[in-house]
Amino acid sequence: MARLERKSLSNRVVDGLRARDKEVIYWDRDLRGFGVRVYPNGVKTYLVQGRGPRGSKRIAVGRHGTISADEARSQGTSLLARIKAGEEPGAGEGSGPTVADLAERYMREHVEVRCRASTIAGYRLVIGKHVLPPLGKVPLSALGREHVAELHYRLRKTPVAANEAVGALSRMLNRAEAWGLVPAGSNPCRFVTRYRTRRPERFLTEEEFGRLGRALDDMEAEGWLPAHAAAAIRLLMLTGCRSGEVVGLRWEDVALERNEVRLRESKTGPRVVPLSPAAARVLANVPRLAGNPWVIAGREPGERLTHLAYYWYPVRERAGLEDVRLHDLRHSFASRALALGEDLTMIGKLLGHRKLQTTARYAHLARDSVKEAAALVADSIAADIMP
Repeated sequence: MARLERKSLSNRVVDGLRARDKEVIYWDRDLRGFGVRVYPNGVKTYLVQGRGPRGSKRIAVGRHGTISADEARSQGTSLLARIKAGEEPGAGEGSGPTVADLAERYMREHVEVRCRASTIAGYRLVIGKHVLPPLGKVPLSALGREHVAELHYRLRKTPVAANEAVGALSRMLNRAEAWGLVPAGSNPCRFVTRYRTRRPERFLTEEEFGRLGRALDDMEAEGWLPAHAAAAIRLLMLTGCRSGEVVGLRWEDVALERNEVRLRESKTGPRVVPLSPAAARVLANVPRLAGNPWVIAGREPGERLTHLAYYWYPVRERAGLEDVRLHDLRHSFASRALALGEDLTMIGKLLGHRKLQTTARYAHLARDSVKEAAALVADSIAADIMP
């Protein structure tokens, strides 16, 4: 609970308030229900708390430094009157640029300038679907950690989406600090503890790879699975590439004479992927459609396949692998490489990782491989020295 102290709030008084280990609310001596909340990081936010026919209501008015004490008091007086009259005023109404204004500028001047098309689409989805509906009209000067906590909690049933929403909002507010729209160090997202999410690791065994290969062959022969979709799934298994990298491959980037392909839209930037003889055969057998530059062609003329998962779900069901995601094929590629004796540095190069820390997630598999090798050696020696 915030400690309650009464002072006559002015710019000079609020400037002199010091942060403590816990947040503190200082209530104004003259206007009942008007106060300023001081956070441990030094951020100070004006607020009002009043009671109307629908019960007690607390509303953030604005951040000190963005609006003055007199401006906050004036807005607070109006808000308290509206609460008493039974209205439902929004937080910080009419006090500067809103979260929606920041989102528009952030997308236009930062994301669309610096990010790849897929990243831009991801930001649009997260911000448009999760951030703007509840927070779009909230002024930046009034945005507090109670708003962020509520946003995070309302998405608790989808923890990944909840964390992504808070992450996107946090990056927007960091940029707002750089642009001088909010005070430095005022990002309320820092106080929200992200939900723990379990990233399932699934690796196909030799027997499961065999079942998947047979399912692809059978469904393609039956005419249900298009040749381009079947080729995409086979390439995922044989190269360790991401699904977006495979479906985004153009014929002009395929060099079968050099057994390699060039990826333009890799997550870590453009890179060259070596092709095994098996992967090269898959590419050589992919039907080329006149006027279509994409290797994995879609249904529409000149377009690429955009929903590989549509075909993947029935394939994995036929193979009895309902818990396997497309991305698990990439994990399985790394797992097989470790089993064959490749080290993490080489696997990072095969997967296109920029940092070794990214590949380190497979370190436990390397330890398992070492244990298996040690057991084989020890068993061999034991057969010679032990009765």
